Amino acid sequence: MTSKVIYKGSLRTEATHLRSGNRIITDAPTDNNGKGEAFSPTDLVATALASCMLTIMGIKSDEMNINIEGTSAEVKNNG
Repeated sequence: MTSKVIYKGSLRTEATHLRSGNRIITDAPTDNNGKGEAFSPTDLVATALASCMLTIMGIKSDEMNINIEGTSAEVKNNG
């Protein structure tokens, strides 16, 4: 098992990465009756995709001995 996600009420969840103990809080966005005080679940999916893309680029750049440290991606909500 990788993580455990608990619904905390008020449209908030808490996900815990079991190996490290790191936690992520999500809130529904304000346009969906949430507090908007943390990443929304959909924000987190889009952000995870950007993180995945940069990680894959990092793996390949390491193989090619190219330094891409500082490379960034921006995730934009078009809603």
